[in-house]
Amino acid sequence: MNSTIKTLTVAAALAGAVGMASTLVPSDAAAADKVKCFGIAKAGQNDCANKAGTHSCAGQSTVDYDGGEWKLATAAECKDMGGQEAAFDGVNKKLSG
Repeated sequence: MNSTIKTLTVAAALAGAVGMASTLVPSDAAAADKVKCFGIAKAGQNDCANKAGTHSCAGQSTVDYDGGEWKLATAAECKDMGGQEAAFDGVNKKLSG
């Protein structure tokens, strides 16, 4: 490989890496504005472990809008959907009903 092609290849790789890194910043900033909102996840759409400790992974909830299951949402979205920032017993009546 001649030096010009090698230089262009390295420059392109660096430009791609910088471009990808800059797209991650808004996601990280948006995630920082979110809270764990209990009672808004449909079955199989929770973000992580539940309060009861019966599973430890995303996507393992079995009941729609269970008060022990959570998804990330802004505080305003959580409130609008009838969710809570702390786990609760039962299901979210606003969404289930």
